[in-house]
Amino acid sequence: MQIEHTQHNQLAWNQGVYQAWLNRFGSPQEIAVKIKQNPSARLGSLAKHFGDVQGAKIINLMGSHGMKAVALAHLGADVTVADFSEGNAQYANELAEAAGVPLRYLVTDVLNMAEEELTGAYDFVFLELGILHYFTDLTPLFEVIAKLLKAGGRLILQDFHPVSTKLINSRGTTANIRKHKVSGNYFDISIEETDISFYKFLPEEYREQAQKVRLRKWTLGEIVTSVASSGLFIQVLEEEANSSSEVFDKEIPKTFVIVAKKI
Repeated sequence: MQIEHTQHNQLAWNQGVYQAWLNRFGSPQEIAVKIKQNPSARLGSLAKHFGDVQGAKIINLMGSHGMKAVALAHLGADVTVADFSEGNAQYANELAEAAGVPLRYLVTDVLNMAEEELTGAYDFVFLELGILHYFTDLTPLFEVIAKLLKAGGRLILQDFHPVSTKLINSRGTTANIRKHKVSGNYFDISIEETDISFYKFLPEEYREQAQKVRLRKWTLGEIVTSVASSGLFIQVLEEEANSSSEVFDKEIPKTFVIVAKKI
């Protein structure tokens, strides 16, 4: 199932994504200026978990447009990105060039990386926002992560909280308070088909025939169990409110962070 699932989603992520990022963020050259001004800020709440990355070897799995990867490189890390989208790679490589930092970008399915990558050479494996739902089974992913990490190396995972993605629908506001409605099934294991995350930024010629993505949303218990079962020691499980607003969505968790160490 995972092979067909990945092939379907890979096609979706290779339909106009480069132009979508231009529409969403502007040119790589414009973003490079902002990253160079304050690379730590680009990491947001994750900066405290990385600490000083000078000389650290980091791989960003499914790293998309590469903005956090380039920020980490600007802070002195040796950074690799693995992602299956050619358009993502184009944007990220142009961003790294404009920022004046080296970036190694592997266009690959992370579950089928070359064996020479799986040698336990990395200090950090990093995954961020909207990643886990692309997998129909989490165990193979975390097994790959364990193979990438050196002894003492750490996984840093930030993703959308299942309470927000699987259970609660938040829409509309009254007196600066967003209305929350329990409308989902937290334990639903079905595959959902939906518009890709950058759909509204696609040029019109791509929107008409844009392929949807297929997602399997996980509970927090399933995620924690999968990480621990791969032989990684969980050091941090942090649940986060919405960081994009000073008022809305502070009552429920919007994202979570797991930091896990390879013993």
